[in-house]
Amino acid sequence: MTVRTRFAPSPTGYLHLGGARTALFSWAYARHFGGTFILRIEDTDLERSTPEAVQAILDGMEWLGLHHDEGPFYQMQRMDRYREVVAQMIEAGTAYHCYCTPEEVEAMRERQRAAGDKPRYDGTWRPEPGKTLPPIPEDRKPVVRFKNPLDGDVSWNDMVKGTITISNKELDDLVIARPDGTPTYNFCVAIDDWDMKMTHVIRGDDHVNNTPRQINILRALGAPLPEYGHVPMILGADGEKLSKRHGAVSVMEYPAQGYLPEAMLNYLARLGWSHGDDEIFSMEQFCQWFDVNHLSKSPAQFNPEKLAWLNNHYIKLADNARLEALVLPHLKDDGAVFEGAPAVQPVIALMKDRANTINELADAAMLFYRQPKPDPELVAQHVSDAVKPALVQFVQQCKTIEWNKAAISATIKEVIAAHKLKMPQLAMPLRLLITGQLQTPSIDAVLELFGRNTVLARLENAVA
Repeated sequence: MTVRTRFAPSPTGYLHLGGARTALFSWAYARHFGGTFILRIEDTDLERSTPEAVQAILDGMEWLGLHHDEGPFYQMQRMDRYREVVAQMIEAGTAYHCYCTPEEVEAMRERQRAAGDKPRYDGTWRPEPGKTLPPIPEDRKPVVRFKNPLDGDVSWNDMVKGTITISNKELDDLVIARPDGTPTYNFCVAIDDWDMKMTHVIRGDDHVNNTPRQINILRALGAPLPEYGHVPMILGADGEKLSKRHGAVSVMEYPAQGYLPEAMLNYLARLGWSHGDDEIFSMEQFCQWFDVNHLSKSPAQFNPEKLAWLNNHYIKLADNARLEALVLPHLKDDGAVFEGAPAVQPVIALMKDRANTINELADAAMLFYRQPKPDPELVAQHVSDAVKPALVQFVQQCKTIEWNKAAISATIKEVIAAHKLKMPQLAMPLRLLITGQLQTPSIDAVLELFGRNTVLARLENAVA
């Protein structure tokens, strides 16, 4: 058997973290077994589905690198197939026309609630042997309902949760086609999974209640059943359902905020799955290790600090040319001046160890691409009369030394020894006068990148 999995989002909003994790697990399961990963867009909700949301899903999958082997398939392009199956089911007696109006169904449910019963469709139009159906109303288009079994249970061995059993008495006769003929969600999903030969369905546990309905439809059609696995939801750090205040935004917000896809994938993989104590791993390793037996039965908690830590790790590993391409647009937007400034890649090499995001890296790199504006109070504090002679000597010696980090470092040590200063007493004013700020990476490395001419010009102006 060739393993076939799918990711089937509804384009009624952005691709969020929960959806991205579901896609990752489904993709990894297929890759682990050398199977096929399918992308399906479930766009039958015409009121809420938008082309922008479809594009956001495709963009998110592309950014994450979760490439599909088949698809994307669109349910709205499969209407003829759904209508064909509905007609076959009516013919076979596993589905029937129901002429109740929405108002009548709601009144039916209100009466059941008042009696303390579970609200459900009462089977008014369900054909049974010996039953006389009401007269068909004129000028009223019916819905089509699935004839759900009245007795027995629906049971499946969930790949994540273990055996789940739901009584058929809990399920009423589901509407599978609306009055205009358009099919409904659970029906389309069942037919798609059948037609696309799905072997394994990994999805969020908000779909657990849909599963028995889909199983019954597939059984009525004599179709094979996939194996189902329902992954618990992702919670915020406070234990509440993930929301926008926790960072539950579109996946495409994360590249905008400066996250790398490999960091996001590594992070999502560890939300509800583990491989011993391994925290950092490649997607090749993940696919090799991925096993549904190691999926957690408990909800995972989103931790933005952990994501930032992973992103910092992958930024440090990233090729500087790749980082330059990501950083440059930010620098240009911030008004960076490149004339007479150092090349971007050496700056990135110096600054990237401290950056948790590409945005932070770009902000740090701007140090080299703008005119410094030291705070006058800080200048008065750090460029004191006691320090100025040391700065003057440093300027003189800088005119003749080789311009590299080692020579600059040796000159700084020589000057502080000559003037009986401590390292911060010279390093702080150098940082302030050259960069405009008191915190930078190692001062000798910073000065090397700025270049002799820039360093001398800024210092001579300050100590003249």
